[in-house]
Amino acid sequence: MQTTAPKQAPRPGPDGPSPEVRQDRRFRQLVRPMNLDDIAQVMEVEQQSFPTIWPPTAFKREIQQNRLGRYLVAVQRRAGAPHGEEVPSPIRSQPGGLGRFVGGLRHILDGDETPPEERNELVVGFVGVWLLIEEAHIVTLAVRDDYRRRGVGELLLITIIETARLAGQEVVTLECRVSNAVALRLYEKYGFERVGIRSRYYSDDHEDAYALSVSDIGMASYERRFERLRDEHRQRRGEYALEI
Repeated sequence: MQTTAPKQAPRPGPDGPSPEVRQDRRFRQLVRPMNLDDIAQVMEVEQQSFPTIWPPTAFKREIQQNRLGRYLVAVQRRAGAPHGEEVPSPIRSQPGGLGRFVGGLRHILDGDETPPEERNELVVGFVGVWLLIEEAHIVTLAVRDDYRRRGVGELLLITIIETARLAGQEVVTLECRVSNAVALRLYEKYGFERVGIRSRYYSDDHEDAYALSVSDIGMASYERRFERLRDEHRQRRGEYALEI
């Protein structure tokens, strides 16, 4: 993975107005750090979201080697399921040594064969940010097809802004396709402004991107705005837990 330039522009998740969704009490919503066991499901979301995708090894390298990177997943966890416990899959029965390595690699490359509705913990979206010296830069954000228009994208944005604030950052930046009006509305809702344009930014169709930035996120005025929007999201979409 190139660590000097971001990937395809983030997709915010929501793709238009939708009615409020009543929270299903059979499941718990949370956002937590991405781990290697999540990559198979992350790749499912990646393939649904971007015309040009990162390979699984890129996510593995970012998680293990990029000290500036923070990668988070939004998950729907079945009530009563222990943290990280999955429905058994072929990788669990692999023997040790080389067999375990091959099984793990196959699990990442082929994906999780368990139907989404049967998983104890389903990755419904993910986000990545680099905590640079002067800014927190969002490099990717995507939501599973069946969970768009449910506030998952906004939840991921809330979480990454909170992550940046906890890290002492004052600025959050990203790039967004000029044609992605829905994403732009979401970002502008949280105070992002258009500060530039990246000509022919996307490799798949050479579309331009807006450079977006929100500043002073540690100031009291932004904190009040952010907390109001976060509370409104919780009222509309239900409670969730953050493990960041």
